[in-house]
Amino acid sequence: MGQIAGHSDQHDGPAAKLGFRPNQVVLELGWDEDCDDDLRIDIEEVTGNELLDGESGEVADVVLQWWREDDGDLTDALIGATTDLAPGGVVWLLTPKVGRDGAVEASDIADAALTAGLATTSTVSAAEDWSGTKLVAPKGSARK
Repeated sequence: MGQIAGHSDQHDGPAAKLGFRPNQVVLELGWDEDCDDDLRIDIEEVTGNELLDGESGEVADVVLQWWREDDGDLTDALIGATTDLAPGGVVWLLTPKVGRDGAVEASDIADAALTAGLATTSTVSAAEDWSGTKLVAPKGSARK
């Protein structure tokens, strides 16, 4: 069955809206019982791959980093998230939405991303209780 460019009757859920594509390798960090399982399942369906954990050692196209205010040092976590990230890869930082337990200030995200050598490109509603902030290495960055 063919697909029309930009449209898939099968994959028009949250993962596709976040830019996940078939065959991408996705590394998931910071999982806990409060994570959105519907989003996780949708990502696996769109990519056709199971989410990898931090022990996999594989290079990832996308890192899915779940983060809550009391999880520790966000800068360190973002630096760690880029360790196994392929050149041109993306980090999706998922944080509880404003007003929910564990919400992270946008300024804290921006500061941590900058210190970790990443640029914030967009913030979206990723799931009912989670916001997603897309982080990338700045254009022209010599990061390897």
